[in-house]
Amino acid sequence: MRDFSVKLLSAFHSKLFRLTGGRVGSRLVDNDMLLLTTVGSVTGRSHTVPLLYLADGESLILIASYGGRPDHPQWYKNLVANPEVVVQTSGGLGNYLARTADEDERRSWWPRIVEAYDGYAVYATRTGREIPVVILDPM
Repeated sequence: MRDFSVKLLSAFHSKLFRLTGGRVGSRLVDNDMLLLTTVGSVTGRSHTVPLLYLADGESLILIASYGGRPDHPQWYKNLVANPEVVVQTSGGLGNYLARTADEDERRSWWPRIVEAYDGYAVYATRTGREIPVVILDPM
């Protein structure tokens, strides 16, 4: 899928999610979805994207796969530069602090991530980069 199509579908998904308070758009490929809002590393403006996530207690786990493209997704670059993010789930809004999982955490999470959605294993074969696993901790 081309980047333009991804942006268009992402914007549509985000709008539906917000309009319905997550009643529409909170599930995709048998997984929970959230809206992640980051501050642009270049623009300083807010950017929102819908993403699959896994829960670990109060923490949330994200995968910066970008469909196996060669570069990290912009949302990941944004949260590396500005780790304070806002998350909307079907349960409401929250402020989180983002960090990239360390090597041990990633090794522990990766099998669970692939079990939740096997597309991530396919994406990993499409790219030479290691796909980051992101941990969001509530603030």
